[in-house]
Amino acid sequence: MQITVSNRASTLKPSAIREIFKSLTDPSVISFAAGNPSPESFPVADMQRFANDIFENNANTALQYSITEGYIPLRSAILERQKSKFNIGKDHDTVLVMTGGQQGIEHTCKMLCNEGDTVICEEPTFIGALNAFRSYGCRLAGVPMDDDGINIEKLEQACKDNPNAKIIYLIPTFQNPTGKTMSLEKRIACLEIAKKYGLFILEDNPYGELRFSGEDVPTIKSMDTEGRVIYCSSFSKILSAGMRVGFLILHEEIAGKIAILKQISDVHTNIFFQMMCHKFLTEYDLDAHIEKIKKLYGRKAGLMLKCLDESMPEGFTYTRPDGGLFIWGDMPKTIDPKSFIKELTENKLAVVPGATFMCDGEAVCHGFRMNYSTPSDEQIIKGVDILATVAKRNLK
Repeated sequence: MQITVSNRASTLKPSAIREIFKSLTDPSVISFAAGNPSPESFPVADMQRFANDIFENNANTALQYSITEGYIPLRSAILERQKSKFNIGKDHDTVLVMTGGQQGIEHTCKMLCNEGDTVICEEPTFIGALNAFRSYGCRLAGVPMDDDGINIEKLEQACKDNPNAKIIYLIPTFQNPTGKTMSLEKRIACLEIAKKYGLFILEDNPYGELRFSGEDVPTIKSMDTEGRVIYCSSFSKILSAGMRVGFLILHEEIAGKIAILKQISDVHTNIFFQMMCHKFLTEYDLDAHIEKIKKLYGRKAGLMLKCLDESMPEGFTYTRPDGGLFIWGDMPKTIDPKSFIKELTENKLAVVPGATFMCDGEAVCHGFRMNYSTPSDEQIIKGVDILATVAKRNLK
């Protein structure tokens, strides 16, 4: 049988990261490729306790249809926490509970962009967002990053060059894939540019609570007085990625439009897990739990950086994140990136090739992403040893 798919579907390619996961069934492969939270961070016993309480006392609510915008007590608790932690939430703002942060990104694009419109992105950036934008026929305009975030001069030039741009997509804090954090000055400048060119900023902040060193930097949303910033986050990195509970904080007028799109998509996010998240926000010392995660990731990041410092040859560079899950490596331009990544794989180490995170997936990129949250300490040590051995061999 011949199957003809839509133009939109025919242009999409599978996520390289998901494809890498398929190769990790071999237990001898060390993976620096995942973006998963550590299983050590899951509060399993407390989840079991809260689940039992929900089924004993509120099963009908947990198992029934619910409203599209989200479980009302959870929405209130989210707004209260985001206000206290990040100074987010003006009088015109409301919360929409989404099926993971990914749905928040996708529905924002679906609501704001027509086919052929442009989304301006940091480059490199999160592959899930890039694929969401591509799925609606958007053009992608990548803006290179400096050590302290997106290059502001080139961002403004991208706005001038793309009069049909609708969104500036940013991950200002512990960026995926680079681990970089945007400076306060650049955050202010991004908001001013968005105002100047009449654009929305989609601020993606799934890692914001995972700072293990340095000082917090205000979110762009906290400086937004008119509803120009749509703020996206989730519980994936602080409770459980498998719950698939995320949220948007945005102007109530825009929220109403996205709620209609969500009704079409999945009616509402899993209500049982929404109720679980509410209990963690209101009946649990979530701050103490996050402190444990931060210490865990700080130690793991420190171990990976120590191994890299001791082993990697001159010419290879890498970021030094203050939080989040990722370190970005850059190889010398004299090395062929595809051959290098292939050789790492043959030596049982998986990293994510940098081209995965580029607006043009066919572009040559000499970067690669490494994750430290998922591998064990022993795997980090052995994996960096493999990386350094292959790196030295390719420099000859």
